[in-house]
Amino acid sequence: MTRRIFVTTALPYANGPFHIGHIMEYIQADIWVRFQRMQGHQLHFIGADDAHGAPIMLKAEAEGVTPQELVARIAAGRPRYLEGFHLSFDHWYSTDSPENTQLSQDIYRRLKSAGLIYRKSVEQFYDPVKGMFLPDRYIKGECPNCHAKDQYADACEVCSIVNTPTELIEPYSTLTGAKPVLKSSEHFFFKLSDRKCVDFLEGWLGAAGRLQPQVANKASEWLAGKGDQTLGDWDISRDAPYFGIPIPDAPGKYFYVWLDAPIGYLAALKSYFDLGKARAHGEQRSFEEFLSAPDTEQIHFIGKDIIYFHTLFWPAMLKFAGTPYKVPSHVWVHGFITVSGEKMSKSRGTGISPLRYLEVGMNAEWLRYYIAAKLNASVEDLDFNPEDFIARVNSDLIGKYVNIASRAANFITRHFQGALRYTGDLAALRSAARAAADAAREGYETREYGRVMRECMSFADSINQYFDGERPWVLAKDPSQAAHLQDVCSRALYGFKVLSVLLAPVLPHLAERVARELFGLERAFVWADATVLPERINPYQHLMTRVEGRQLDALFDDSPTGAAAATATIRSAPVNAPGTSAPGTAPPGTTAAGTISIDEFRRIDLRVARIIEAEAVAGADKLLRLTLDLGNEQRTVFAGIKSAYDPAALKGRLTVMVANLAPRKMKFGVSEGMVLAASGEDPGVYLLAPDSGATPGMKVT
Repeated sequence: MTRRIFVTTALPYANGPFHIGHIMEYIQADIWVRFQRMQGHQLHFIGADDAHGAPIMLKAEAEGVTPQELVARIAAGRPRYLEGFHLSFDHWYSTDSPENTQLSQDIYRRLKSAGLIYRKSVEQFYDPVKGMFLPDRYIKGECPNCHAKDQYADACEVCSIVNTPTELIEPYSTLTGAKPVLKSSEHFFFKLSDRKCVDFLEGWLGAAGRLQPQVANKASEWLAGKGDQTLGDWDISRDAPYFGIPIPDAPGKYFYVWLDAPIGYLAALKSYFDLGKARAHGEQRSFEEFLSAPDTEQIHFIGKDIIYFHTLFWPAMLKFAGTPYKVPSHVWVHGFITVSGEKMSKSRGTGISPLRYLEVGMNAEWLRYYIAAKLNASVEDLDFNPEDFIARVNSDLIGKYVNIASRAANFITRHFQGALRYTGDLAALRSAARAAADAAREGYETREYGRVMRECMSFADSINQYFDGERPWVLAKDPSQAAHLQDVCSRALYGFKVLSVLLAPVLPHLAERVARELFGLERAFVWADATVLPERINPYQHLMTRVEGRQLDALFDDSPTGAAAATATIRSAPVNAPGTSAPGTAPPGTTAAGTISIDEFRRIDLRVARIIEAEAVAGADKLLRLTLDLGNEQRTVFAGIKSAYDPAALKGRLTVMVANLAPRKMKFGVSEGMVLAASGEDPGVYLLAPDSGATPGMKVT
């Protein structure tokens, strides 16, 4: 029976490029989607940018562009990633769309009619200089518990206590530095605590197989008011100025981004249908008919940081909005990705740069395989270890898998003009192939990719052991053993074909090359090809190169220039008499490169930053890792000032940084800017510091 499945991944926020966590999630979903397509099922794989909210509005304002222009610029870079990593989305869209406005307002009206929307006056901090209510992330102050300075309104990073903005001591706006004032505003709430919502969610969460057990248990704790998060009604509105979807019956009010973002899944699907793309993929029904059909499966792949929204608010919204909306069939949750055991940070952009990975010429399918080999159906974190990456890819893909074809094919083309022929009983051969395919089918379906990869490599080991045991290089010297040689190599190549089919969801580009170039098919593999013995092959063509250490070095760039990029040094220089300059030199106060215009200078975004952490970098002679507070965010910068400063003495100091420098990947992590220092002919490096009274985030003009 053909399944009809609508698959989404979490929507990336449209204020920056994809990071490695995005790519990991997309690869996980793409493998599952490609596997289902190989079974003959009808898949609609949809993605979109999460384009609304205060951060995008404020970033656009800072850059002097409209939010729409900012979102469009980010969206223009998406295809390079999606195509580069062979991600087979059928449609990519944006939540800033007429479809999302229509559906969000429709769901709101339906929930209101169901008695699940109410209004309540809320007292919030307001920035009198900026003229806007402040989200928690834009408020800082002294922690009321441990009295650490410059802590965010929602949680203290020093003692980990959960705060509220009104509990902070001496709170200030990270946007302007102004002291916020309390101001009342009427907000709209979704009544998640309503008994009918709770009763529904208890049944939805308890449905066998809908969620991973640990996810269902955590959501059930929240529903019951246990653990570190309790169930409460959901504030779904924000006040102008705000970049989002207007609430239809409330001028000056907008839907909170987390209301319209998941509805963006459906809006992207509607756009896909309206453009005729669904029909091109075999779907004859309309968007509404497809969405409401009993046989439609709606499946979301998400990270563990957004479980609360996807397992409580989202299904409750859909349930009580009514037909054609339907609750998700499954929400599959994965853990985070770390690099050599270090946690990645979405807000800081740390980790492996996917674009850098492609730019240095690394094979996208190396990463797809490595991630697949470490993924399972649990919510465990996945670690990228460079040494393990090299060893696993080279051993498994080159030494085990590709090695089979590169050795066996040459005997067939040299001695038998490409013809494959089998002798003896083939029952055991077919049985082994069928067993391998059945095990892989079950593993892919349940997202136990690591197990599938291990079983595939075990199967490859058995083929290589069989091939080596038969010693075809010896058989080739004896004409009387020709039939045996042909049988040995044919069996090995059939095993290689089976492996290529089973690995196709993970290695789609390579598997299609094998299908077309080696086995002469005019299409990519389908799952049923695993049990069909091939009859001929074409001459073998090189399939994949090994990973080299220098490629990982380039990916993590720890060159001297990379380290230098972390610290801008302003050097003293001799100055000639007023109004003169030495022959052949630049005017006083300029470099040999000549003067720059005021417009060029304005492109450099210099900001006051507070050093909140400073530590030596293991394995680096000159570097300190600085954590800098810029008011509304934190950055990590690697600075070559270790010889001049004790890290402990730097904590709490103000300095100046270049805030709009492109992040640079280094061996030890990502450096997200420059701090400014001065030096001269004599030894010594001197960190620049603003005068007292300056606060983090202030622009240097």
